[in-house]
Amino acid sequence: MKLWGGRFSGRRDPQFEKFSESFSLDQRFVLYDLRVNLAYVQALRGARVLKPREAALLAAGLNTLARKINRRPNWAKGQSAEDVHTWVEGELARIAGSVAGKLRTGRSRNDLVATEMRMYAKDSALHLMRALADLMEALLHLARGYSSAILPGYTHLQPAQPILFAHYLLAYFEMFSRDCSRLADCRARADELPMGAGALAGTTFPIDRERLAKDLGFARVAGNSLDVTCDRDPAAELVFACALCMVHLSRLAEDLIIYSSPGFGFVELDDAYSTGSSIMPQKKNPDSMELIRGRSGAVLGNLAGLLAIMKGLPSAYDRDLQEDKAAMFAAVDTTLGAVEIAARVAATLRIRPERMKAMTELGFLTATDLADELVRRGAPFSSAHEQVGKLVQHCAALGKTFRHLSAQEASEFVPGWDSHLYEVAKSVERSVARRDVTGGTAPKQVARQLARAEREVAHLRDVLGKVVK
Repeated sequence: MKLWGGRFSGRRDPQFEKFSESFSLDQRFVLYDLRVNLAYVQALRGARVLKPREAALLAAGLNTLARKINRRPNWAKGQSAEDVHTWVEGELARIAGSVAGKLRTGRSRNDLVATEMRMYAKDSALHLMRALADLMEALLHLARGYSSAILPGYTHLQPAQPILFAHYLLAYFEMFSRDCSRLADCRARADELPMGAGALAGTTFPIDRERLAKDLGFARVAGNSLDVTCDRDPAAELVFACALCMVHLSRLAEDLIIYSSPGFGFVELDDAYSTGSSIMPQKKNPDSMELIRGRSGAVLGNLAGLLAIMKGLPSAYDRDLQEDKAAMFAAVDTTLGAVEIAARVAATLRIRPERMKAMTELGFLTATDLADELVRRGAPFSSAHEQVGKLVQHCAALGKTFRHLSAQEASEFVPGWDSHLYEVAKSVERSVARRDVTGGTAPKQVARQLARAEREVAHLRDVLGKVVK
């Protein structure tokens, strides 16, 4: 069955048929297709295209199809339709008869697929936001449980300054919060109805698009029929949101891979999310994190591919846009799976605060605090930086930490060295506590960040709970 045949004659090349089919991908739209068709039946009835009896017959047929699909997970196996829209119309004709041919009145596959793409984008954004909320809650639970643990902070993967472990976790909370915000924005922009736009110019039938939008759960009607039939911004935005989320997940994965290695030993992944070696019995590999890190590259590729498809097209629909679904489905599937695994890893992660504390003794993490203290005593920061740098060089050459310095040694590099400077140099707790500025790592500030984060997750859960698909 074809939805277009009258213009053509002769045998079609089976290889091109196979090359051009999209049913293997867009079968995922089947329930959206049935929902749109059910609403469109009522729109055609309102436009007096369908008689009440015909509308009832078509609605009953569409509901029968929906039940069949829900009962049979493998309903698509062995089907050879050109696309899901063709399959639905063909099945409907078998159930309801020739009246199924009226369902195509005043519409095109162009506005139909654009509508279903937007419905998918809206639902997928919600699924991703719910998964991110789980991950954010897992990070908050860890942050609350280890609110006083001190972690060596790194830049360039070299020891830098001490921070609270909770502060570190809340940094990722902020990233995933922005991901949720992007998904919400994407959903809001996708929330306009293409149906009624036809192929590109609108329809000559009096379709009540505002009522159709309400029936399908759209906030508004698209304002330009030419734009909306070829617009793939919702798909591109969704894939971009997925790509950036995967970048954040990849960074978290990289941290946990490093922090779980024996050289650091700050965390340990649960056995459920690790694997072993076929030759080395002692190995415990963080494969869950490595797979997230690896798959992030695939989602970045999905985004690049989708944008490349869109960039050179003339206005209105072109068949190139059939390829949007492969990138969109792959990005959403990969990202959703990665977020779900990351949430489970975070919920079962074992933390080693004593190991973190031991590592704060290395790397001269309080060097900046020493320089700052000299500035408070009147020295220019450039001079203070120079003095402390030479002190660090001396200690490093002898394999010493600040804690093991004698006053006489320290005075050779930092004139005026005294017991207060020694306390500044050896206390990472003091270093953390003094960073008491908004957004800083001081316990008071981190407590405020935690409280705000908890309110944010509660609000997010409330919003998601009120959304009706």
